[in-house]
Amino acid sequence: MKNNYKHLTNEQRVNISYLYGLNTSMRDISKALNIPVSTISREIKRNKDLVTGKYLYGKADKLSKQRRVNANKKLLIKILPNSKLEEYIISKLKLNWSPEQISGRIKKRLSKREFKKLSVLEQKELNGLESFVSHETIYKYIELKRPDLKPLLRFNRSHKRKYRTKMRRKEAEEAKKIRIDKRPEVVETRSRIGDWEGDTIVGAKQTEHIITHVERKSGYLLADKLEVPTAEETSKVTIRTFNKLPKDKVKTITYDNGSLFARYETTKMKLLIGIYFAFAYHSWERGTNENTNGLLRQYLPKKSSFKHVTQEKLDQIVNLINTRPRKRLNYSTPEEVFKGVAL
Repeated sequence: MKNNYKHLTNEQRVNISYLYGLNTSMRDISKALNIPVSTISREIKRNKDLVTGKYLYGKADKLSKQRRVNANKKLLIKILPNSKLEEYIISKLKLNWSPEQISGRIKKRLSKREFKKLSVLEQKELNGLESFVSHETIYKYIELKRPDLKPLLRFNRSHKRKYRTKMRRKEAEEAKKIRIDKRPEVVETRSRIGDWEGDTIVGAKQTEHIITHVERKSGYLLADKLEVPTAEETSKVTIRTFNKLPKDKVKTITYDNGSLFARYETTKMKLLIGIYFAFAYHSWERGTNENTNGLLRQYLPKKSSFKHVTQEKLDQIVNLINTRPRKRLNYSTPEEVFKGVAL
């Protein structure tokens, strides 16, 4: 049976703690955060307080980290001090063998066919080893128990590991996103109010950003200046803006893959809506947003600075766009269609 449990981020644990504290069912938490129900269930069972029954994200994060530390200690028991296995590893490191080469050579002991191909001396060496170890265990042994052996490694493992970890984390985050082809069919038809597309436009300095949201059916525009262009601030501003609208007019948002939308899970949880992402480099999948950003650029041209553009000034520009008649709306305005008073 496949194990669906995955390591959770601190932000995910915060969101689980918040929803679980509201007595939200595990199935609903799963839907809100796009995490398997089995992962939610196991996380709460393993890390909730045994006395109060509460799930607190801070305590849960500490317990999870301690388990990983304990798991590493168990791995290192395989390489005992002054054992033949330790002697073998050190002797090969001194010959400039990599942990992968050492582990691969030890593995030959497990195959009778491969073992027979080795010299008598090598067979004798391998026969004296207690158990098989992976190259990852050897690396952890060096890092945690014998840092004095690091100069014997041919490559700087720490930089390589950090890069791989960063790439794996990025790939995992991308895999969690629900893509545009999974949106409900009703979103494609533009038959209802409440489906939005989101993006950002950038000023002359890359630190100046305006976040825009456009409703697909009406073309109604919302725009907010980001004083601090971070994912946290983007989520905070988005939640604040959409909380001002009637709940029935906020159903889904479709974003591009910009880093400013990395906290989309928080936005999704707070607004209780569906959030989807276009495929990379497919800007046409959010054509409504792209076209509306073009209208905004009539007032804020490319390469212009947003330094002196206040939220009040931005609201005035947005009002001009929202009260301008559109041909595709039979010359009603986006505001009229959005508010249900179209002529």
